[in-house]
Amino acid sequence: MLLITMKIDGMACTMCESHIKDKIRNTYPDVKKLKASYKSGEVSFVCDGNVDEERVRAGIEETGYKVINYKEEPYEKKPFWKR
Repeated sequence: MLLITMKIDGMACTMCESHIKDKIRNTYPDVKKLKASYKSGEVSFVCDGNVDEERVRAGIEETGYKVINYKEEPYEKKPFWKR
């Protein structure tokens, strides 16, 4: 599993968050823990398998936002008693 974190320019409200989240869900239907915050300008999600960075960037940028930073790191699910 991978944790993807992106810094996004152009998000100004909760509707902007929804646009980006919808685009990610449509591109990768199996995403989990999808979070977007216009206040911090960040989007993060967990995905099984590989994520094509260029595909994600292109999808977000076609909605009018700009991906400033893209980070991919391994994600390990923690048991509920260790959270």
